[in-house]
Amino acid sequence: MIEVIRNTLMITSFVLVMMLMIEYITVLTKGKWSIPLKKSGFLQIGLAALLGLIPGCLGTYTAVTLYSHGIFSFAAIVTAMIATSGDEAFVMFSIMPDTALKLMIILFVVATLSGGILYLIFKNKNFIKEKDKHSDFLKHEPACSCFERKEIIPQLKNISFERAILIAGVLLFIAGLISGQLLHDHTNILMHGAQEVAHEHGHESHLNWVKISALIAAFITLFIVTTSPNHFLQQHLWEHIIKKHVFKIFLWTLGALLFIHFGLEFLNINAWIQDNPYVILILAVLIGIIPESGPHILFITLFLSGNIPFSILMANSIVQDGHGALPLLAESKKSFIYMKLFNVLIGFVVGAAALLLGF
Repeated sequence: MIEVIRNTLMITSFVLVMMLMIEYITVLTKGKWSIPLKKSGFLQIGLAALLGLIPGCLGTYTAVTLYSHGIFSFAAIVTAMIATSGDEAFVMFSIMPDTALKLMIILFVVATLSGGILYLIFKNKNFIKEKDKHSDFLKHEPACSCFERKEIIPQLKNISFERAILIAGVLLFIAGLISGQLLHDHTNILMHGAQEVAHEHGHESHLNWVKISALIAAFITLFIVTTSPNHFLQQHLWEHIIKKHVFKIFLWTLGALLFIHFGLEFLNINAWIQDNPYVILILAVLIGIIPESGPHILFITLFLSGNIPFSILMANSIVQDGHGALPLLAESKKSFIYMKLFNVLIGFVVGAAALLLGF
């Protein structure tokens, strides 16, 4: 239990640090990337795939916004949802960066090819009715200053509760890394039975690299939470990242690790899983339909423990989109259903083919 809780805290902390950095960079650069797209379907496909690759929900939220304003086609929104892995991308880059990078490359290729084929079929089709489309996107986006030098000292003198909590949390994370309490040579970060897998994949050789990278990211995050204006810290870091994401990620990660730990220890589920790969593939695809971040962490932990092959993790990643598709469900149920149908089909076909080839 101590190891499970330690691993849960480590993964959640990694995810939090990376999410805070992505949020900061995205808001800081708002407007610079948002030059109106030319009416090129294949340009939309490329941009949609890149947006989908952004860890978390910001990229897919942007893609849905572009779709709801009639700038993206249906093919483009499907592309973005295939490419994304939601918040699970933060987890994968935190604990298995090499595999995560390989998976992202594959997702980009699958997403662009699938999107290109769908564009040839649907052209610029958009299932949102003209009267329901939002206009004036990019024209009225408020500029956000994320670094105001004159305000830093006054903000620290009159520090808010949210800023104090964030600074204390990042400092604790840094202390845990330096002391080895969160990441050390004997920490089994992959859960019960994963040490051989970690060694096989060269994970142990990456331990120092992961620790150094985590420290760099943590110090950058400390700078962000220390210097950000109150509005940015309150609305983006606290309301969006902390309140909406972190606790949920912690609970889902804890649940997945407990399930795997006790399942492997007492139920011997690993033998059943390895004997029924196509059943697990179907389950991975079906669970991918859930428009929520969290359940899919189960497949990351199963892969890291050596109980499922890469092909099943890939199939789940193709179908699932975290909660990035929830705004699409709100905007157009028809678009959401069609998008999920195509994602399920593509995920199952690609996953089954890879499984047959032994991946």
